[in-house]
Amino acid sequence: MSVDYVLGSHPDELARLDAQSAAIEQPTRLVLQAAGIGPGMHVLDLGSGLGHVSQLVASLVGPEGSVVGVEQSPELLEAAERRRADAGLDRVSFVQGDARSFDAGRTFDAVVGRLILFHLADPVAVVRHHLGTLRPGGVVAVVDFDIGAARVEPPVPASDVIPWIEAAFSAAGAHPRIGTRLARILEEAGLEQVESYGFQRYYGPGDPRGPRLVAGVVRSLAPTMVSNGIATEEELDLPTLEQRLYDQLIENDAVLLPPTVVGAWGRRG
Repeated sequence: MSVDYVLGSHPDELARLDAQSAAIEQPTRLVLQAAGIGPGMHVLDLGSGLGHVSQLVASLVGPEGSVVGVEQSPELLEAAERRRADAGLDRVSFVQGDARSFDAGRTFDAVVGRLILFHLADPVAVVRHHLGTLRPGGVVAVVDFDIGAARVEPPVPASDVIPWIEAAFSAAGAHPRIGTRLARILEEAGLEQVESYGFQRYYGPGDPRGPRLVAGVVRSLAPTMVSNGIATEEELDLPTLEQRLYDQLIENDAVLLPPTVVGAWGRRG
């Protein structure tokens, strides 16, 4: 069973997803390339969302390859299709479906997924299900977060929101530290030659991107935080959060470490 996508599909959340995608595009590309995603391959993208990864994969597989993105949310699917059409990417297509059970009725050279296992109750079962989609020797490549690695060094008062983010995801049934388990998930699903690496970004004082990303996640998670008693609206003080965090990083010469972006990949025997 999957959990609801706790962050929703409000326009502010879609804008946050765009910013998040831009922030993790480089490590995602490195993982996909290390996994062997390349020209001429036909790839299935699980939980394709706004289509960021599908378009990235399309740039790697080239005109002889293809990408099928699977997304459950009608709102995200509509936005992804609109963006695909605007980009003129005929080799990318999107279909509505559940990543846990989707069957395209064909085989692929690779199955990829970014920030999808994070939200699924049984990620091993989902990966195992899609082994039947892979040709022999095909690749599964996944990218996800380890929120447990996020922190501010040295800590500042506003950095209290970081453990609140992890607690809110856990309360919603997600797996905020799943990045630490990606290699084991692939191995337990039956993949071979599994590799896994993490990529850590460091936002120095005066860099607005870190506070903006943190505040964006907190805004989307605020109802979950408040309803589960993790933080009050007064403690969050959403209208001032981004600026407070920005100012405190400068005042304390502090560095913000967002969640580690973890990639893992393996091959079907």
